[in-house]
Amino acid sequence: MFNWTSVQRNVATACFACWMLDAFDFFILVFVLSDLASWFHTDIASVSISIMLTLAVRPVGALLFGRLAEKFGRRPILMVNVLMFSLFELLSAWSPTLAAFIIFRLLYGVAMGGVWGVASSLAMETIPDRSRGLMSGIFQAGYPGGYLLASIIFGLFFTSVGWRGMFLIGALPILLLPYIYFKVPESPVWLAARQRKESVALLPIIRTHWRLCIYMVILMACFNFFSHGTQDLYPTFLKVQHGFAPHVVSIIAICYNIAAMLGGIVFGSFSEKIGRKKAMIIAALLTLPVLPLWAFSNGTVLIGVGGFLMQFMVQGAWGVVPTYLTELVPANSRAVLPGFVYQLGNLIASVNATLQARIAEAHGNNYGLAMALVAGTVAILICVLVSFGRETQGIKISGAVSAEGSE
Repeated sequence: MFNWTSVQRNVATACFACWMLDAFDFFILVFVLSDLASWFHTDIASVSISIMLTLAVRPVGALLFGRLAEKFGRRPILMVNVLMFSLFELLSAWSPTLAAFIIFRLLYGVAMGGVWGVASSLAMETIPDRSRGLMSGIFQAGYPGGYLLASIIFGLFFTSVGWRGMFLIGALPILLLPYIYFKVPESPVWLAARQRKESVALLPIIRTHWRLCIYMVILMACFNFFSHGTQDLYPTFLKVQHGFAPHVVSIIAICYNIAAMLGGIVFGSFSEKIGRKKAMIIAALLTLPVLPLWAFSNGTVLIGVGGFLMQFMVQGAWGVVPTYLTELVPANSRAVLPGFVYQLGNLIASVNATLQARIAEAHGNNYGLAMALVAGTVAILICVLVSFGRETQGIKISGAVSAEGSE
């Protein structure tokens, strides 16, 4: 990273910041679920539908903004994305009813859906090939980074600003626009493709590589159950099941999100040495012995340690995903196809929060049990699926990937 040019560092910073602040806006909601339920006189499971819909419509955003990025460039579409998700976050704060709130979160989900694919393609196409594993970990660390930022903001400001104030603060990512406009150039890979007048339609790529696409969607469904299944209801688990005060919830969340960022960078870098597949499998397997400490222990210290170890491993596995998907797909589809399959996986996993809330409520508000069932199951599934996948370490980013499916 220290050998990157200033332009490459600017691109890496901007892409990381976009994904981090997008995640920050999403995770504000998970901290105020119980407060929204009280405000709108309903239960947590009903409010959690807003999380489900936010995740469910993200493939629409990935397809829409990804195709626009292939046509008009990564940089301008990323700026449009940032503007839109900031706007809908702002509107969420003004929701007069639960129905209005859910509609604003649905529209926010469309905007959120475009960021990952566009930002990751811009980053991966700009930084040196030798640094893709590191950049993958750094970029994906933006997601727990957003969770970490939401944890800090929640702990500092929630008691004084309430849930509406939290969403008002969530409109701040709009301040990224000047930095992107003045400091971030267009992807050199996209510029070269435009100079050659290359244009690849998405549908023929999907038809040609249909086995690969199905494999990636299933893999991303498991990965999204893995992350959302260990994150989205964890603040509720801490507040409702253990009765922790907001500042305690905030401190625990800060600790496990620092671990998540470290895990993504460590395993992303590690994948350059041992391969993408081994790095993901090792990280996923190591979550299994942590499950009892994470979901069934008592006391702030033990729960904090469990949360730290769990998120280090979960986001460690995730840290390899941006580069793995980018390396798997054909050239000229990197802004749309990785993001699209990622968000289709999110669509399948969008039921997670509501599913876990229903399981917990059916077992006396035992959120630990609900989360452990999901996390343990998908950890095993990820190891199986990745073992059948193709190793991509060392692939040149500027060339087309010829694979049509998993091994």
